[in-house]
Amino acid sequence: MATRVIILGSTGSIGQSALDVIRRYPERFDIVGLAAHSNSSKLMEQAAEFSPYQVALSDADCISRLDGSLPQGTDVLFGPDGVKAVAALDAEVALCSMVGACGLEPILTAIETGKRVALANKEPLVMAGPRIMEAAARANVEVLPVDSEHNAIYQCLQGHRIDEVRRIYLTASGGPFYKRSTESLRTITPEQAANHPTWDMGPKISVDSATLMNKGLEIIEAMWLFGVPLGRIEVVIHPQSIVHSLVEFTDGGILAHLGPTDMRFPIQFALMWPERADEPMGRLDLTAMQALTFAAPDFEEFPCLHLAMEAARIGGTAPAILNAANEAAVAAFCEHRLPFLGISQVVKQVMDSVTPSADPSLETILSADAAGRRAADAIITAHGVQV
Repeated sequence: MATRVIILGSTGSIGQSALDVIRRYPERFDIVGLAAHSNSSKLMEQAAEFSPYQVALSDADCISRLDGSLPQGTDVLFGPDGVKAVAALDAEVALCSMVGACGLEPILTAIETGKRVALANKEPLVMAGPRIMEAAARANVEVLPVDSEHNAIYQCLQGHRIDEVRRIYLTASGGPFYKRSTESLRTITPEQAANHPTWDMGPKISVDSATLMNKGLEIIEAMWLFGVPLGRIEVVIHPQSIVHSLVEFTDGGILAHLGPTDMRFPIQFALMWPERADEPMGRLDLTAMQALTFAAPDFEEFPCLHLAMEAARIGGTAPAILNAANEAAVAAFCEHRLPFLGISQVVKQVMDSVTPSADPSLETILSADAAGRRAADAIITAHGVQV
């Protein structure tokens, strides 16, 4: 019997890669729901190919831009409630890859309706890690990480207890501007920041990789996914992106996960778990590799990493405030309203001005998210940022 799958964020980079995996195994998977933000034309193409029961666009304004007809039996929904309705469909797996905080409530809906969650977007766990993991425990469902680093850690931990882990190492490519001078970064454009040296990713994730905010968010994500405190998680710069992460155990042994730089590999692992595919999409040629190098990150070069670690140390709603400020700052940079170096400065000013709460309730988290966005928008619009 085919595994029923819903994909939240189907038109983005991760969603399209997931559909590539599913095309390879048409007998194993049945797409029952697809959701996206605003790419109505791509969503209609996907619906025509996979004939899901429902599709949804979180941007309700897209109703006037729909072109093309849906297959018979496919309904289209709009707005956040439409996305949550897709998340609630009867299915075994929900692959969640909607970028940003908008993915939080659909993920909780998928968990509460008993689905295994293949989690590809960092922000919901950063904002509400305890709530997501508690909901998964109550529903007795698995949260499988799709992020290449966390997927690698998950695989390295198989057969081991978490109290046997001394340290988790998250690898980072360093992004396209690694070791560039501060002066040279003043005129960086969004197009340059999106040109990642080793991974093919969407614009927001690519910018986060360039600032290393993505590693900061991944630290917080790892804390909740694996139950490991901040002091036992480290980031290492690994420009080749071949080692996706490492786990050091109490006896001094280190397990590393190596693989091609292709997100379809962790996606395939999460969709097929606990089985493994018997036909690889490609293989890593060890004899063709040259040096694999590792280095400690420089916090002066990557201030966003330091800010994220501070938010993790503070806890409560501090990570939600950090994430909100970063989303607003990255959006402004991508719209040419903020210089590249201004991203970290906006995040710092927001963290200094918005007081976090220790209350982890969903209402408080969403309030903190809104407060962080308001503060960031005020800094960007009214005062600007000096760099």
